[in-house]
Amino acid sequence: MNCILLPAANFLHDRAHIHALPQIDHVHNVLAAKVGDTLKIGQLGGHLGTAMIDNMTPDCIQLRDVKLTMPPPPKLDLTVILALPRPKVLRRLIMDMTALGVRDIILINSYRTQKSYWQSPMLKRLNEFVLEGLQQGVDTIAPRISLQKRFKPFVEDELPWLVSKGAIVAHPYTSQSLAQYLQKQYLQKQDLQKPSALAMPNLVCIGAEGGWIDYEIELLAAQGCEAVHVGPRILRTEAAVNVLLGQWLL
Repeated sequence: MNCILLPAANFLHDRAHIHALPQIDHVHNVLAAKVGDTLKIGQLGGHLGTAMIDNMTPDCIQLRDVKLTMPPPPKLDLTVILALPRPKVLRRLIMDMTALGVRDIILINSYRTQKSYWQSPMLKRLNEFVLEGLQQGVDTIAPRISLQKRFKPFVEDELPWLVSKGAIVAHPYTSQSLAQYLQKQYLQKQDLQKPSALAMPNLVCIGAEGGWIDYEIELLAAQGCEAVHVGPRILRTEAAVNVLLGQWLL
């Protein structure tokens, strides 16, 4: 973790305390910090800053001289619709999307999403995975996460309201590349003062392992989602997420 995030209840004036065991372990064994050292901290939902270690025990670290003066980095103007993946990769995907600064994450059912995935205990740990991602990306604002178990009603009734600056769906078998899509968007814009920002869509749909079936692609296309690929290789979901979302950081 690149900073330690604490809930508002852990702060009192210019003092704070750490009682979560993973964070305490990180301070002791990874940072090898001691009394008098300065830590990078943040308040969940608030600002980032620093604090000095005042006292350390195996189950609590007391902090003083807390200074939270730096606002968190801005969120990406981006909603990711992700077909619910295998439970063992869900943690990494939530962490990565959070660290990248995605504003909204929608986990949705798809033809290739096994029903058992929706009963996975990993879904009850999303807040834990978000915290890991925030501490990795040095952010304090959690993405909004929603679960959608019915694909067709969501796409037809709710998706249209989410698309404001264009939408794409990752599909390795389409003829249009992401670069071609962005070039087309660039040329269609009237104000070219910030072409890269204007060209980027605000919604991305990414399938689970095996991708979307043709029926799902057609439903998404009917709502304005253009299919794009990122090259001739078929990528795992984790790789596709990072390759696609990395474009918003450029």
